[in-house]
Amino acid sequence: MKLYLTQLCLCCCALAASRAATNTPAIIPIPQEMTLQEGVFTLPSTIRIYAASDSSAATFLAGRLRTATGWPVVIAAVKKTKPDGILLALSGPEAALGAEGYEMVATGHSVEIHAPTEAGLFYGVQSLLQLLPPEILSSNAVKNREWTIPCVRIKDQPRFPWRGLMLDVSRHFFTVSEVEQVLDAMALYKLNTFHFHLVDDAGWRIEIKKYPLLTKIGAWRNGIDYKLDPKSSTAWRADGKYGGFYTQKDIKELVRYAAARHITIVPEIEMPGHSSGALVPYPQYSCTGGPFSNDKGSAVFCPGNEETFTFLENILSEVFKLFPGEFVHVGGDEVSTKAWKKCPKCQARMKEVGLQDERQLEGYLLQRIEKFVNAHGKRLIGWSEIRDAGLPEHAAVMDWIGGATEAAGAGHDVVLSPAQPVDFAYFDHYQSRDRSTEPHAIGGFLPLQQVYRFEPVPKNLAPQFQAHILGGQGNLWTEYVPSLSHVEYMIFPRECAMAEVLWSPKESRNWDDFLARV
Repeated sequence: MKLYLTQLCLCCCALAASRAATNTPAIIPIPQEMTLQEGVFTLPSTIRIYAASDSSAATFLAGRLRTATGWPVVIAAVKKTKPDGILLALSGPEAALGAEGYEMVATGHSVEIHAPTEAGLFYGVQSLLQLLPPEILSSNAVKNREWTIPCVRIKDQPRFPWRGLMLDVSRHFFTVSEVEQVLDAMALYKLNTFHFHLVDDAGWRIEIKKYPLLTKIGAWRNGIDYKLDPKSSTAWRADGKYGGFYTQKDIKELVRYAAARHITIVPEIEMPGHSSGALVPYPQYSCTGGPFSNDKGSAVFCPGNEETFTFLENILSEVFKLFPGEFVHVGGDEVSTKAWKKCPKCQARMKEVGLQDERQLEGYLLQRIEKFVNAHGKRLIGWSEIRDAGLPEHAAVMDWIGGATEAAGAGHDVVLSPAQPVDFAYFDHYQSRDRSTEPHAIGGFLPLQQVYRFEPVPKNLAPQFQAHILGGQGNLWTEYVPSLSHVEYMIFPRECAMAEVLWSPKESRNWDDFLARV
């Protein structure tokens, strides 16, 4: 690790020189249009932000400036004359910039950010923060620092509406504070969708009041597992159990915190496979009643048992109330049908509804769940495999192993997050060929440049279906990632590349320029 850090420092020095040579402001993702002007704008020792009194973007900016500079920051009513500070205005930009676009003009006297929505103002604020010296992100006041930005004109908007990051908290639990730090980093790079992988075989992480055993039993295990050093994580209970969970109050806090940063949280409630976290405490909803061995495929819900649907619908009913976003992720990946083949109830169900094989039985379960999801004003999204089972009518697909072209061509929305046939999005993989310089990972190789090459729109997708490509995301599975510092190591700087791929125009992609800015 010391060797890696030494190499990183040397690399940063070289990149700093490179950025100086290119003279490109280090904004990531790079704006759609950006023109440098002569001169600089310098923050005065009393900073004035002119904005509407209820502007969340102004409140966010004021908090960041106060913290880093230690100076007083005043939010004042918008002036009719030209401002002498920072203006955040819900007026002025072209309608074509859309709901998340913004314009910025920085002169020697003022910075003006105009946008049609608060989201646009917020993204303009992120660009402003990146133009300031990097100490602007400090958690303590920095003294004797001149706070300047170059005079610049920016017109900007995102390429895709879904710009995401997935964090697996089932293998290892991360606290509310730790998740909030992940959300902060997402916001800085204008990512707007946090895929919260809350449940899996390794643990159930969300309080469901109707089924208290989900967290009383399903949230804890006897050891850290994955042959990791027990000291590499702090998620230990006083009695020696490992794990943790989010209360519904915790979830509401995270949703509020994310919304203030214009991030939507998409919860994942895995079904019908990867379900040991639910079935160990409630084995009556499986085919076998346990015990469960995931490699034998026994930890799957039983679609032949009508009570299984009651159980899942009751869980989802509580989830719907906690997450106001449009989508609910139901997993659907890597489902073994072995238990279903031997289950009399499942075989009877197949005969009852006229199914040809057990794979169609998964489709039956997901189609029923989708109707329930839709009835509550939500949309279902699942991994690639839900296509194989018989894609629910209104479902969206999160493509990790292929099928994006076919799904979009059939009129389904798609989020790209590919690990196969070419890996562009799995941040749990190594960043270097020299594994001796990195912490142990699950395997694979995903360097920064590979992420930057990612193109979400499939080459063979006809133009009339391309609007069904919502965007993409990076995924961090955490089998071998037990701490926040390790999470940050695996995410960065690949998250920066993913952010630029999903926000900036395709034709602006320039690896050397990106490397200089990063």
